[in-house]
Amino acid sequence: MQDTPANPARFGRRNIYGQRRGARLRKSHREYLREDLATLTPAGVSPKENPERHPLDLPRLFGRDCEVWLEVGFGSGEHLAYQAAKHPEVGFLGCEPYFKGVAKLIGQAKDQDLTNIRIYAGDVRDLFDVLPPASLFRAYALYPDPWPKKRHHKRRFVTPEFLDPLARAMEPGAELRLATDIADFARQAVEQIQAHPGFNWIAGRSRDWKQPWDDWLPTKYEKKALREGRVPIYLTIKRV
Repeated sequence: MQDTPANPARFGRRNIYGQRRGARLRKSHREYLREDLATLTPAGVSPKENPERHPLDLPRLFGRDCEVWLEVGFGSGEHLAYQAAKHPEVGFLGCEPYFKGVAKLIGQAKDQDLTNIRIYAGDVRDLFDVLPPASLFRAYALYPDPWPKKRHHKRRFVTPEFLDPLARAMEPGAELRLATDIADFARQAVEQIQAHPGFNWIAGRSRDWKQPWDDWLPTKYEKKALREGRVPIYLTIKRV
């Protein structure tokens, strides 16, 4: 299996994820990580492997010139696999630091014979470093870590630390879809988006953030939120 990414602290970054291995892995999961992850991982993302941060060759990565969509923190991978099956003409990049979720996505890709998925099992900021400018046509951040303590709000995915490199990597007119069940997170997201020169929140009426997108697949995190009485919020954001 490919070396894990270098410690972000070496590059002046906070480690935002904590333990990457999480719960004990099944035998099949360990096999996926050992046998398949390296072939699905874009070469040159980790700082250790590419210290000069040369940009990725995305047409070479996917074997063709195609649109590239990114899902940040794909969890168990069910949404990413669903979209990859629905859009075989699109190349999908998934970033997830937890090995259990990575293994689950690999299993889904193998079961469905999805050849348009590439995975980086590490910090999305490493991936942002090497994405060519204006190379993403869509991005997803679905139920990202809410960091509920106030002193940790600066670690949320909606701060300039993440929005600035994401804006650089997105094609003008590209769409960022953000879902959360935490109202305070949504408020911060809207505030940060409205203050950012590269993004525009698309909402004309309340149904625009109360109803999911037409091609939405509810994730296990959303199902859990609904069971526990939390209301999902769906934000559609355009790169301007």
